Amino acid sequence: MIDQYENPIKDTCDMKVEQVYIANGWEKPDGMCNSAWESMSAFVMTLAHGYDGWMKNKKSAMISCNDGFRPVSFLIETMAEDAE
Repeated sequence: MIDQYENPIKDTCDMKVEQVYIANGWEKPDGMCNSAWESMSAFVMTLAHGYDGWMKNKKSAMISCNDGFRPVSFLIETMAEDAE
């Protein structure tokens, strides 16, 4: 189905299960896909400033990348200490 709608992309998402990225504010982590970061950056900042929302653990959120051909879900969690 992807071939029917999307132009070939040289460097598509190459995320791995249990891969970890550490974000420091609005800075996209090195090596993270732009589309994934655009899908989650607002949630990263919201969690960093404290949010008691839809998740059972108010220090985490489950977010999905907006790429419908290569769906990836991300568990975003706050850290106990500041990231460098």
